[in-house]
Formats: sequence, C-alpha cells, structure tokens
Amino acid sequence: MNRTSELSEVLARWRATLLQKKNVVAVGYGFKIRGGRSTDIPAILVYVARKVPLKNLPPKERIPPWVEGWPTDVVEAGDIRVYRT
Repeated sequence: MNRTSELSEVLARWRATLLQKKNVVAVGYGFKIRGGRSTDIPAILVYVARKVPLKNLPPKERIPPWVEGWPTDVVEAGDIRVYRT
C-alpha cells in the first residue's frame, strides 16, 4: 500500500470524529503548512472556521497533533457555505 492510500484510509476512519468537533468545517489530506508555506510532510488537514488558542479549547474539542502516526495540521478556512444554483 502506498503512503497516499494509507493516509486516505486513516482519514476515512477519523473523518466523523474530527467533523464532530465544534469549530471544524472540513477535513482532508495534503501537506503540512509551516510559516505559510507547504512542506513535503504528508498530513491530515483539519479546516476550522477560526483558529482558537489551545488554552481556550476544552480538551475534547482539541485536534490531536497525530492520528495513527500521521501529523495533523489545523488550517483556518473561515465559514464555508454551500451555494445552490
């Protein structure tokens, strides 16, 4: 199994758990971002409406830094709206 397939399977197992957190608006996988630049580190990307300091989040609402050996990356996405035409 290649790394992308493995990462995709881990995300599939964790998708519902991550999406249940109050501030999370989407999840996916890609590359970790540091200092505003994409790295070559594969990660589970957790998109939130607004980033909140860790100290202001109850433990159950925090995104784990690692999921099944894969790093997570919290990305501020703003509010996501679905438009129907």
